[in-house]
Amino acid sequence: MDKKRTVAAASLWLMGLTAAAGAHHAFSAEFDQDKPVVLEGALTKADWTNPHAWIYIDVKGPDGKVVNWAIEMGPPNALLRRGWKKSSMQYGAVIKVEGFAAKNGKEFANATNITLPDGTKIFAGTDEPLK
Repeated sequence: MDKKRTVAAASLWLMGLTAAAGAHHAFSAEFDQDKPVVLEGALTKADWTNPHAWIYIDVKGPDGKVVNWAIEMGPPNALLRRGWKKSSMQYGAVIKVEGFAAKNGKEFANATNITLPDGTKIFAGTDEPLK
């Protein structure tokens, strides 16, 4: 009976690992390294989930219209090793995001660096993109 439980547990673990790996994507699949963006806006939401953390900021466009941008960051564990904490950013705080825009032209970007209101600049991306 113990052997069956061990095999079942291992199978479930392997299925979960496969699903997580399949959910991950390459930078080049969604983002354009030839479209750098610099966004500044108020933080509205932060999700510290795997495989990537996400933040959302309200950015005022040239026409004065405010648009909520979704910003993909690196994995939460990598961010923690770089000095990030979930409490590093407060909702409503105006932050500056440097990164790359989505290929589809929507309000979606991949962050490389984020500058906090106190001027602290922290690397927020993955090791990509490279040319």
